[in-house]
Amino acid sequence: MKKKVNLIMIVALALAMFTPVGATAAKDERLAVSVAEQKAKLLIEKYGTTSIQYALIDNGKIELSGQAGAHRVSSAAPVTAESMYSIGSTSKVFTAVAVMKLVEQGKVELDKPVTNYITDFKMKDERYKQITPRMLVNHSAGFSGSTFPNGFLFDDDDTAAHDNLLTHLSTQRLKADPGAFSVYSNDGFTLAEILVERVSGMDFTSFLHKHITEPLNMKNTKTQQDDIKDEQLAGVYAPHYKGELPRDSANVIGAGGIVSTAEDLVSFSQIFTGHANGLLTNSSVSAMSNAEYRNGIWPKEADSIIGYGLGWDSVDAFPFKDYGIKALVKGGDTLLSHAILIVLPEHKMSMAVVSSRGSSSLNQLFATEVLLTALQEKGIIKERKPTKSFGLPIKAVMPKELTKYSGIYAAMHHLNKIVVKEDGQLVASSVTVPQIPAATYTYTADGSFVSADGNEKVRIVTEKNGHTYLSSDLYQHIPDLGQVALSQYSAQKLEDHKLTDEVAAAWAKRQGKMYFTVSEKYTSQVYFIVPPVMGVTISPDAPGYWLGGKITGTNEALNVVQIPGVNGRDTLDSSFRTENNVEYLTASGSVYVSQDGVKQLFVGPKAKVTIQENGYARWFKIPDSATGKTLSVKKPEESAFVVYDQSFVPINHSYISGSNEVKIPAGATIVFIGEDGAQFDLTWKK
Repeated sequence: MKKKVNLIMIVALALAMFTPVGATAAKDERLAVSVAEQKAKLLIEKYGTTSIQYALIDNGKIELSGQAGAHRVSSAAPVTAESMYSIGSTSKVFTAVAVMKLVEQGKVELDKPVTNYITDFKMKDERYKQITPRMLVNHSAGFSGSTFPNGFLFDDDDTAAHDNLLTHLSTQRLKADPGAFSVYSNDGFTLAEILVERVSGMDFTSFLHKHITEPLNMKNTKTQQDDIKDEQLAGVYAPHYKGELPRDSANVIGAGGIVSTAEDLVSFSQIFTGHANGLLTNSSVSAMSNAEYRNGIWPKEADSIIGYGLGWDSVDAFPFKDYGIKALVKGGDTLLSHAILIVLPEHKMSMAVVSSRGSSSLNQLFATEVLLTALQEKGIIKERKPTKSFGLPIKAVMPKELTKYSGIYAAMHHLNKIVVKEDGQLVASSVTVPQIPAATYTYTADGSFVSADGNEKVRIVTEKNGHTYLSSDLYQHIPDLGQVALSQYSAQKLEDHKLTDEVAAAWAKRQGKMYFTVSEKYTSQVYFIVPPVMGVTISPDAPGYWLGGKITGTNEALNVVQIPGVNGRDTLDSSFRTENNVEYLTASGSVYVSQDGVKQLFVGPKAKVTIQENGYARWFKIPDSATGKTLSVKKPEESAFVVYDQSFVPINHSYISGSNEVKIPAGATIVFIGEDGAQFDLTWKK
């Protein structure tokens, strides 16, 4: 639930359109106001944001507050300061504050086992007993990452993702020793949410209101468990759908389920600037802003926007560190909404940006530019630093032994081929997506390989855990917005792994097959925003691996990726099983059915589809004979059907469109979703 950064090393940023609205500020902040208005307009006209809202607070007073775009495109009503947005993973800082409140009350100790507080927390890995509350909120617990079945829904406050987490964790392994390194993990914060509830005896939403939002007068900060009127929420949109979507409901509150405004977020930031009337003690604030990422394996110190504290993405973020300024940063992205909060505690200044569409990365660049402008106006910064580069590479003689580091490297669900040539060139190409152009780096005198444009420097590093990593330091310029710096281990070298004939034969039968999501609820965003399919492709370059998982049996692939930061997040242990002659895949609590279980839909006068006892969604291919015909579906209330074109773009999602009729495109697929026993009656028209 936070921005993901891909290997070879591009910070993914989005595109789209806009109309600006005014901003307010004190007279001595006029340049910052102008910059904010310009950048907000740019994000909408060039970078795909639909609407945006921002606020800057200085020494306890909101000095700048502005908006751009439409609150709801359908009505053309402008965004206001009260328009509310899902803030995604920015919620994690609230969760960390909630944990620290319990620490201050003497009810929780950061370095005692979580099992002291959640006695029914268990895993399929005895190391879980070593996990502490600190590890939950500094990303070092060692969880696989994100167990989110039915976590992101449309206009639905179902708490299943929270309620079922302990059950899901009980079937999972850890990917690393607790505390070994920090790697982004949503599950740690959902478990921290449960910890707060168990220890306090209150539901998490009530705890947040009592201890955070009410004392800080944050009237526009809610969770999905509050009564929020739809008209308060800024509209959410998707590129492939013309209208407004139902409200964005993230039901893993501790990891990413809070709804707020930019002004409320900068009010929240006062906890960290000394203006929050002792809501947290100085020692708790200091503990949260500690460089927790340094406690375990981490790349050599360099400019970066990632460096975890307790709840924070970074506690010494670029570019503020270049000016000798400490910056606390937390971003968040749901599938539809985006947020950033940057706090400069020593200067008692903060800025928040929230948006519909776009990305938290873009919002961070916007907020950074405005904050630097405000600091310059106040005379804190005398002049702006120039953009950075490593300079064009000057080729040096490479030690021949470096060629041994050629091989397959994994990151998240991606495999990459690294070739270190004797002539001093390192070539990186994607195994998973061969269409991505290869990147070439030149060996230089300091022992690193540098890209042709001088913006990226990579090294090969063997860490104390015995794993070999491709380390990357990257500067990326985003036109008219600024520069991103990222230092990370971008991929991990995999050992050669030969399969037995039996195992190889079992996986060969799956080669090229698609597996379709069946365990998500009818309101799930997965059926609409995320392609609801997963493919099995075993590359001849890495015959023993799938999605970074080591194939360990005929029906199993276990994660081996142990990368700190973001490139080792959301790893999967995958298992296959056969039920009634149909194969199913289970990964991170989600279930998928093999394409072999996807039959052709009957196109006849009295066609019916019934959801089976297991409650799984039912998928069908629509025969070519139905292309151009109109399908009408009579369905139960709490159910939906979705028709996709041949590229799996949804043509009609009945829950979203409200329409039970759809004209069938060529190569279409349909899924029916509902409770077990739900019956769908189908009628065809020419």
